[in-house]
Amino acid sequence: MDLPVDEWKSYLLQKWASLPKSIQVTISTAETLSDIFLHSSSLLQPEDELFLRRLSKGYLVGKDSDAPFFYREQGNKKFQEKDYTAAAVLYSKGVSHSRPNTEDMSLCYANRSAALFHLDQYETCLKDIIRAQTHGYPERLQPKIMLRKAECLVALGRLQEASQTIGDLERNFTPTPTLADVPPQTLQRNLHHLKMKVQEKENLTETFPATLAKTLEDVALGGENEQLSNASSSVGLCIDPLKGRYLVATKDILPGELLVKEDAFVSVLNPGELPPPHHGLDSQWDTRVTNGDLYCHRCLKHTLATVPCDGCSYAKYCSQECLQQAWELYHRTECPLGALLLTLGVFCHIALRLTLVVGFEDVRKIVKKLCVKISNKDICLPESNNQVKTLNCGRGESEKNGNRVETPIPGCDANGKYDSNYNAVFNLLPHTENHSPEHKFLCALCASVLCRQLEAASSQAIPTGVNSSQLTAAVTPELCPDVTIWGVAMLRHMLQLQCNAQAITTIQHTGCKGSIVTDSRQVRLATGIFPVISLLNHSCSPNTSVFFTSTVATIRASQRIGKGQEILHCYGPHKSRMGVTERQRKLRSQYFFDCTCPACQTEAHRMAAGPRWKAFCCSSCRAPMQGDGVLRCGNRSCAESVVSRDDLVSRLQDLQQQVGVAQKLLRDGELERAVQLLSGCQRDAESFLWAEHAMVGEIADGLAQACAALGDWQKSATHLQKSLRVVEVRHGPSSVEMGHELFKLAQIFFNGFAVPEALSTIQKAEEVLSLHCGPWDDEIQELQKMKSCLLDLPPTLVRSV
Repeated sequence: MDLPVDEWKSYLLQKWASLPKSIQVTISTAETLSDIFLHSSSLLQPEDELFLRRLSKGYLVGKDSDAPFFYREQGNKKFQEKDYTAAAVLYSKGVSHSRPNTEDMSLCYANRSAALFHLDQYETCLKDIIRAQTHGYPERLQPKIMLRKAECLVALGRLQEASQTIGDLERNFTPTPTLADVPPQTLQRNLHHLKMKVQEKENLTETFPATLAKTLEDVALGGENEQLSNASSSVGLCIDPLKGRYLVATKDILPGELLVKEDAFVSVLNPGELPPPHHGLDSQWDTRVTNGDLYCHRCLKHTLATVPCDGCSYAKYCSQECLQQAWELYHRTECPLGALLLTLGVFCHIALRLTLVVGFEDVRKIVKKLCVKISNKDICLPESNNQVKTLNCGRGESEKNGNRVETPIPGCDANGKYDSNYNAVFNLLPHTENHSPEHKFLCALCASVLCRQLEAASSQAIPTGVNSSQLTAAVTPELCPDVTIWGVAMLRHMLQLQCNAQAITTIQHTGCKGSIVTDSRQVRLATGIFPVISLLNHSCSPNTSVFFTSTVATIRASQRIGKGQEILHCYGPHKSRMGVTERQRKLRSQYFFDCTCPACQTEAHRMAAGPRWKAFCCSSCRAPMQGDGVLRCGNRSCAESVVSRDDLVSRLQDLQQQVGVAQKLLRDGELERAVQLLSGCQRDAESFLWAEHAMVGEIADGLAQACAALGDWQKSATHLQKSLRVVEVRHGPSSVEMGHELFKLAQIFFNGFAVPEALSTIQKAEEVLSLHCGPWDDEIQELQKMKSCLLDLPPTLVRSV
C-alpha cells in the first residue's frame, strides 16, 4: 500500500478531472515543486478533508478498553489447542489495547509469558513476567508466574536465581495459602518438583557453553572507502550524462564479496493486509496476523513479545528501548496521525518520517543550500539531471570560460564524499517531469493534508496518553514557521520514492502440519530508503544480490565482476520471474526507462519461444510448442496438429486451481489426500507442460513436502530433485532460490540418515547461500548444525536414500 487507499485516490483523481482546464495546465506546466505544491494545496477544500477523515476513521488505531478481554479469550482458545504462536500474537493484540498499570495489561503479559514458555523462549518469557508484575499483576495470581519464572531460570541454568525465587514462594505464599489461587497441595508439589530439578542440574558436571550472540560485526566491508560511505574499497562512484550516478568495480571482485552494507536512512513497516475499514461491531476486532504483529515497527526485528505504544494500538516494538527511540525521533508526532497515515499510504508516511527524523532546521538548510532562490516563501527545488557533462569518477567536470571546472557529484559533500545522510537522500532524483500531472496533484494534496495537521499540532501538545514515567512528555516538535518548506520537501520525497524506495524483504519459513522440512518464501516486510544502494543501476540479470537483516541491507557480488565493470542491481523485474515484454512495461511505467541490459536484448531475439519455465510441450513427442496464438510442435517430424494457446492457458489455470487445493490440504495436515491430488496433477502436467515448466517444479515440491511429512524420505528426495532441476533452469545454479531448495534437500537427506548425500548437499547449499547471505543466516546456521551432527553419527545409522 505505497500509495493512498483506493477510495482517496479515486476521489482526488475525480477532483482533478473536474478542475477547469486552465488550472490543470497551470499545474501541469509548473516548473518547480514549490509551484506544484502551492497551486495544488490551494485547491484543498474542507469537504475534501472531511471525506478523508471519514475514511481514516475506518482504521481502528486507538485503544479500546473492551478489546483486551476479547483478545485474551481468543488467545486462551489457541493456547488450549496448543497453538502457542497464535496465542502469543492474540495476547499481544490484547496488550496493545491495554492502558498502562491496569489489570488488563498485566493479565495479557502474564498469559503471553505462558505461551512463550511453551515455545521455549525462556528469556523473553522472563521479560513478560517482569512486565506483568510491573503493571500490577494481581497478588492472588503471583504464584503462577513465580513458578513459571523459576522454571525458566532452571531451564536457562540460572540455578541460584531459581532457588531464590522458590524461596520467595515458600516464604510468601506457603504459610498463608489463602493469598493464592493455586491450591496449597499443587503449590507444594510444584515447588518440590522444582527443587528436584535444581538439585539435578547442580549435580551435573557438564558446563554450558556461552551463547553466541548474532551480530553483524563479522560482516565487515573490505577496506575503507574514502569516497563512498557504507561501501567497500572495491566500489567506486561515477557519473555519466546518460546513466546518471552509478557504481563500478575499482578492482576484480569475487563472488560472495560484500560490497555495500547500509542501514536504512528511514523505513516504514508495510502494514500488510489490513482489516477492512470498520463499519460495524462484527468487524470491530481483527484476529488475523499481519507484519505489524510480528515485527518491531522501528528496527524490524521479528518478535512474538511486542511492546506497544502507550498512546495507540498500532505501533509495536521489540523492546522499551526501541519504543523510546521511535517516540523521540518521530512517533510522538505520528501517534495521533496513525489512521490518517494508513489511509495516505506508505510513501506519504516515509516522506513525513524523513522530515521528522531530520528536523525542520536541517530540512530548511538543505533546501536553502540546494535551491536557486528562496524569496517570498517561494521554494525552488531544481532537478539535478545533467550537472556533469563528462564521464568521471568522484567528481564531474564541466567547461567554464574554456577552462575545465570540477563539479561535485550531486549528494556529495564539499570534499567529494558521498555519505548516507539527508543531503544524499534529498539529491535522489524525483523525476518530476516524468510523473503524470494527476499523480503530482495527488501527492501534493496528500502532503498538504499532513502540513495542515502539523500546523494544527504546532499550537498544542499532542494528546497521546503516553505514560509519562516511561516516555518524555508528548510535546510536538517545533515545526516550521512556514509549513510550505515542509510540504515541498515531503512532495519531493513522495515523487522520489517511486524510483528510489527499496522493498525490505525477509524469508518466512512455512511447512505443512507434521513436516520437519521447511518451505520458505520471500515477503515484503517494509519500505526503506537507502541513499547508497539507490546509486545502483538496474539489470534484469544483475551481478549482485541483496539481503536484509532487520533494517540493514547487504549487497554481495553474485558472480565475478571485473575491474571497471558496472555493479548492477535488480529493481524487481527479474528475467527469472517474468518475460521481457512484462519487464519492459513495468520498468517503463515505474522507473521511466527502457531496459537494454543483455538479458533483455538476448530475450528480445527469441521472444517466439518464450522462457523455458513457461513453455508448453507437444502431447505426442514432448518437444516444445512454438508460435503465438496458435502453437505448433517444434519437432518437424511430428505429425501432431496445431493447438490454441488459449486452450492450453485455460488448462494450465485449471491445473493451478487443483494444485492450490492440494496445497491447502498439505497445510491442514491431510497428507494422503494431498499426495493423491498432487500425483494426479503431476500426470496432467506432464501431458502438456515442458519438463522445466514452473508448475511442474511446484507440484514436485509439494509432493516432496507431503512425503517428508509422511516419513518417506526416499520419495521426498526424488520429488525434490525434480523440483531442483526446474529451479536451476529458471533462476540459475547459483541463485538464492537454488540455495533454499538445496537447504530443503539437505534436510530430507539428514532426516533419512543418508550421510554422504546430506554432507554433499549441505556443502553445495552453503556455497550458494553464502553468495547472498551473511554467515549468521538461519539456514546457513542450520546447515552447519546438521553437518556437525552427521559427522558424529555412529556408522550403524548411516544409510543412503
